[in-house]
This record gives sequence, structure tokens and C-alpha cells, in this order.
Amino acid sequence: MTRPPLNRRLAEFGTTIFAEMSALALSTGSVNLGQGFPDTDGPEAVAEAAVRAIRDGRGNQYPPGPGVPELRTAVADHQRERYGLVYDPDTEVLVTAGATEAIAAALLALVEPGDEVIALEPYYDSYAACVAMAGGTRVPVTLRPDGDRFVLDLDELRAAVTDRTRLILLNTPHNPTGTVLTRDELAAVAALAVERDLLVVTDEVYEHLVFDGEHIPIATFPGMRERTVTISSAGKTFSFTGWKIGWVTATPELTTAVRSAKQYLTFVSGGPFQYAVAEALRLPDSYFTALRDDLRAKRDLLSDGLAQAGFRVFRPQGTYFVTTDIRPLGERDGIGFCRALPGRCGVVAIPHAVFYDHREQGAPFVRFAFCKRTEVLQDAVKRLGAL
Repeated sequence: MTRPPLNRRLAEFGTTIFAEMSALALSTGSVNLGQGFPDTDGPEAVAEAAVRAIRDGRGNQYPPGPGVPELRTAVADHQRERYGLVYDPDTEVLVTAGATEAIAAALLALVEPGDEVIALEPYYDSYAACVAMAGGTRVPVTLRPDGDRFVLDLDELRAAVTDRTRLILLNTPHNPTGTVLTRDELAAVAALAVERDLLVVTDEVYEHLVFDGEHIPIATFPGMRERTVTISSAGKTFSFTGWKIGWVTATPELTTAVRSAKQYLTFVSGGPFQYAVAEALRLPDSYFTALRDDLRAKRDLLSDGLAQAGFRVFRPQGTYFVTTDIRPLGERDGIGFCRALPGRCGVVAIPHAVFYDHREQGAPFVRFAFCKRTEVLQDAVKRLGAL
């Protein structure tokens, strides 16, 4: 062939780091604290709701394109009851195959070749691929350590906006750093978006996993509801990551645009699971509190163990992940460190550098997931002590 088979827009993206490190965990028998998925299932009542839907013949055939009405109504109720955001379930809610498809559909729908997309670096790896597939230009704004958290430089953000900027791709609570953007930070982002007439696509899948501070949707700020595409999903909140049920909330015009792209990706997905997630969103507050408290305890267990092993630890305000600095261990290359770690102590982690355009900025940082059983984390901490 005179041309490589892979579309040049995707040429920079190979096999994801998650696939590589998960394979390494299997081949070495290591504790896998790399990929962010729980090692236990979510509530039995929610699983039974999916079984019941299958047995009752609900969702076994193609569900409606926007999603089943029960789930769209539950999502709208959730947004209203939690955040005071009112959405019409018929015209302003769209169900997707997880948040990953929602991000892809939003960027494919809203970005044209030549448009610039600002993303907070480090970023979830699919962001870069989706911007590339849309033909956009990625403009990273780097979160940097300041004390015990990674912070957004608002001056750098403002300087990144040009006449070609189409949208800001936001993520809070932030994967991989665990930062939860503050009210003042979000207010500044919102003011900039309004001033420069920018769209905002915001990934809020960890909205219920905030341990310090509070989650504030950017759509609640003045002038933002009409320019924001809010994305969330069931996977992280209910520990059924394999179901891949996500959703978009936005104005009718933005929702229609995202649906126009989404319908040519999966068309529809997860029919019976949509009914189950509709029930899950109506679980009592005690469920969400217990989930948060359990993960906060696991965060502290792993964070303390990593500190004792010699890492500098950025104790996360939210999400599933602890970010560490390996330089106190005499290391500087996170990718090499993570590839060697299974052989050194039988633990798998993810290097931050793969989440950066500016690889040198992320080189000394490594991410560990704590969404695992307590005994698994205790085993990992014991193994890490060998360092």
C-alpha cells in the first residue's frame, strides 16, 4: 500500500496504556491498580432491575433513539433535585453508550476542521482521540501541582483562547489528578465562555465521588445553561462499568446536534440496562453517602500506604484515583517506572505522561486506582512497601 491503513488523524494513537498495563498485570500476577473499574458489582437491587427488564421484554429490542423515557425522566429529575437544573426529558436529555460515546458524539457534532478545543491537561485519553477524529486542534491548558492539589491557571486558560476556539472541554471531578474545581474557578471559566461566546462540554462522571469540597455543575452559572453540554454516566456511580449507560443534558439545539452524531455511532445500546439505571438514579441518599464514605476510606488507605512507601502523594478531592510523584524515590520517568513496577513489587499503575501533550510535564507522575476491595488495597500497600 502506498499509504498506511490507519487514518492519519489517529496515527498518534496506538493501543491504549490501559490495555498494555492490564495485560502486564495478568502476565505477572500483579495487583492491578491501573484501570479504573471496581472489582465488585454494584447494588443487587439494580442488577435485579436489569434482570427483570430482560425477563419482562423491556429493552431487548432497539430502545428509542434518545433513550427509554423512564431513564430520560430519571436523569432530568436527578439534575433538578441535585442541582436545580431543569431539563425537558423529551428534548434535552440523550442516553448514550457510556460517557465515552457522549464525548465522542459531542465533539463530532460541535467541532469542525480547524476549530480549536481547549482541554485541561492531563486529560482522559479519549479526549485527544475524539478531537482528532472531529478534525479539531487540541489546545492543552496544564493543571499543575500547588501544595496538595493540582490547580488551573486561569490566566493560562484565558491566554489559550483565540478566534478559532470553539469550545472548552472540562472535567471535574478531574481524572487523573482528583482535583475538584472550586466555585471561583468554575465562575471564572463560565465568565470566559460567555465573554468569548464559547461552548463548554463538561465530563462530570465522578459527580457523586467528591470527598473534599463539592461538585458544582458549570451549567448552573449565569449564561451557561444555553452553552453547556453536560455529560455523566452510571458506571462510576453504581459500579456497573460494563453496562455503558451514559447521558447528555443540554438545550434542545445542542442535544439535537449531539444526537445527530450519536445515531451513527451506536444508534442505540443497553436497552434493559437503561431501565435498571432509571431505578438506580432513584436510590435513597443513603446509597450515595455510603458509596462516598467507602471510597474515601479506601482513598486514605492507599494514600497513606503510598506515602509510607516513599511517594509524594496528592490526596484526591474526588474520583477513583491517587496521583503520586515518583521523584522522592529517585525516579523521573513515569512510563519506565510503571513498566518496571510489576517486576519490582507486583503492582500495576498508570503513568501520567500518556495523558499529556507536554509529556515532560507529566513525566514524574503516576496514578493508582483505589476503587478496589479493601483487602486488595491492603495487599497492594504491603507490596509497595518493598520499594
